[in-house]
Amino acid sequence: MKMIAQTACELLDKGEAFVLATIISHSGSTPRTSGSKMIVTADGRGVGTIGGGRLEAGAMSRAAELIRLGQSARMSFDLSHDTVDSTDMICGGQAEVLLDCVSPTAMNRTVFDRWRRMLDERQKGALLTAFSQSENQVGATAHCLAATAGGIVGDLTLPDIDREKALAMAADASAVQTLVFDGALVVIEPTQRVCTAYLFGAGHVARATAAMAAAVGFRVSVADDREEYANRKRFREASEIRVLESFGNAFLGLVVGKDDFIVILTRGHLHDKTVLAQALRTGAGYIGMIGSRRKRDAIYRALFKEGFSQGDVDRVHSPIGLPIGAETPEEIAVSIVAEMIQINKTRPET
Repeated sequence: MKMIAQTACELLDKGEAFVLATIISHSGSTPRTSGSKMIVTADGRGVGTIGGGRLEAGAMSRAAELIRLGQSARMSFDLSHDTVDSTDMICGGQAEVLLDCVSPTAMNRTVFDRWRRMLDERQKGALLTAFSQSENQVGATAHCLAATAGGIVGDLTLPDIDREKALAMAADASAVQTLVFDGALVVIEPTQRVCTAYLFGAGHVARATAAMAAAVGFRVSVADDREEYANRKRFREASEIRVLESFGNAFLGLVVGKDDFIVILTRGHLHDKTVLAQALRTGAGYIGMIGSRRKRDAIYRALFKEGFSQGDVDRVHSPIGLPIGAETPEEIAVSIVAEMIQINKTRPET
């Protein structure tokens, strides 16, 4: 989602209109769920995905026309099995897509920049898109960003009573919702939780892991005590690079929560143990440590002597990553990020 927000801001800053395609409802088996987004630019380029195949191709084709006309639209797709046999899609279900033509107005630039910053700073809130409609025709759209902590950017252009209802629902929304009013519809999209992957160690495996984790949507923080390794040249995708005085204060200044991932990839088992002991005192939702079972067990024994319990070390994924026979740094990165995705997708929303 951060990539979508960043691209939207870049296009608006350049004065370019685009279509923001969002799945606003789905049923049955569909390639992506409600809230999935992609951007379609005036030159036909797509950023992100709403599932590929006929659904995405149809949305992109229509988007080019809408940008030219400066209009928005809703499209319904029936992906039942009797229609997918001739396509590359193997799902059957229904999906409705909002094709929101976003023009480069001052208000849109303000709203989308704020949305980008909320995602980057992990602030809770919701993006609201309101549009008038009659039958299947979509009229002008308006965008509003509501932060849970307070503060509204943009204008819903709704009657006061409808506006209050929409904002009240946005405050508690945990998934995409739609509100239907007389002649208008509001799509409420809570800002998705942004998970930070805290990488400790900046070697070859960390470099590959950082790039892959950033590519699939994690905010990446890299820390090492060697500036020649922990630098922007090696970690272009990282949101944060920290050069530590030592691994003994690896978490200084960090607030690590249940949505965050700790990945321990230092250059030696003594550093790994030092970082792991600090990691176990955080509320991180995932702690992974590279190394063999023999090294892991030796570190665990040392931690038990320091007062840590079996329950503490049971939190740790070690050897880190899914067991796919990985050997090279890039293959190990695949296994690590695959495990992170698996954990992130299967744990409950809070």
